[in-house]
Amino acid sequence: MTDVHNSEQRSRNMAAIRGKDTKPEMRVRSLLHSMGFRYRLHRKDLPGRPDIVLTKYRTVIFVHGCFWHCHDCRWGNVIPKTRADFWKEKRGGTIARDVRNRAALEAAGWRVIVVWECETRSEGELKSFLRSHLSAASTPSSIVG
Repeated sequence: MTDVHNSEQRSRNMAAIRGKDTKPEMRVRSLLHSMGFRYRLHRKDLPGRPDIVLTKYRTVIFVHGCFWHCHDCRWGNVIPKTRADFWKEKRGGTIARDVRNRAALEAAGWRVIVVWECETRSEGELKSFLRSHLSAASTPSSIVG
């Protein structure tokens, strides 16, 4: 399928994509709040500036876009037709950075949870996912890295 935008329009579109306060992130934040969790956002002092930080439980949550972080789903497996080498390198760098950040956080004693954009499409499934992943974190003492 050919791109319906010229390169200038596509460049403007891509530049407008936000890195924080995205719709998937807002869905996760809203659900966490309704479940009684309180959190901090985008702490600069932590590796990777996690989207959501549950300080009390020493848990961080990253809300990853499927395309940008190469999730194994139909949205993450899309390979751009134009500038394929550029995108392969860019997305590969993103994956490497994610691995480094996760390792640094875990080494510092943080529990890391990744929520994928595609997992935020169903509120019921997202709530179950969060409940199951955070149930072990119901008390701060239960988290062991």
